[in-house]
Amino acid sequence: MNHAPTDLDELIAHEKKQAAIEYQHEAWADGISEGIEPEILAEAAFANALTELLRSTGEEAALGLLDKLREQIIAGEFLPNRILQ
Repeated sequence: MNHAPTDLDELIAHEKKQAAIEYQHEAWADGISEGIEPEILAEAAFANALTELLRSTGEEAALGLLDKLREQIIAGEFLPNRILQ
């Protein structure tokens, strides 16, 4: 079966996102097992992610991502049964 470049790019991006989610789940579980509260883990994860995003892509991209995430939260996209879709 032949995939158009955009289909292949989308598949690769989806696979990368799935791998990243799994890495984050592992880090989260490790932190919880060490007794770190979820709120502290979340704040540290957000701070680290935003620092790296600002460094690599700049303020506009970081603000755009925050806007996108806000809309996804409002739409219920981060409910536990929807995260790995």
